[in-house]
Amino acid sequence: MLHLKSASLSDIPLIHALAAKTWANTYGEILSPEQLEWMFHRMYSHDSLRRQITEGQQFFIAYRNETPYGYISIEREGSHLFHFQKIYVIPEGQGKGIGAALVEKGIAYVRSIQPEPCRIELNVNRANKALHFYRKMGFEIDREGDFPIGNGYFMNDYIMKLEL
Repeated sequence: MLHLKSASLSDIPLIHALAAKTWANTYGEILSPEQLEWMFHRMYSHDSLRRQITEGQQFFIAYRNETPYGYISIEREGSHLFHFQKIYVIPEGQGKGIGAALVEKGIAYVRSIQPEPCRIELNVNRANKALHFYRKMGFEIDREGDFPIGNGYFMNDYIMKLEL
């Protein structure tokens, strides 16, 4: 049975471990090894995750039979704008409805704190195979850009949107 749990600071080691299982699988064919390592440390060090949670990102972790399979994080960026910062499922859990459950949980969370119409956005690398998944979940491409993230690296992303 699949269930989703709100994450807390005590879940930082678990989120880090799940990220380590998904990171190279997701970006290994898109980014250089150096950029993969730099970004992973920047986004998933324990200090970075602690900062993300304490500054208001809401994480949910998906479990099937007590085994963690993935996570989502949601950040409020304005009165009517939210951003799905991270949506990852470990490779052995992909294609089993876990990603869809995470997105649905994220949407339900946004609706619970923002009952008025709003927008959810997410960034997805233009070469990421997850683009089809996000379209299937109702997101559409709104714009694209090459966003500097530091150390001379860029994210070459689509920004997708879902109007609620």
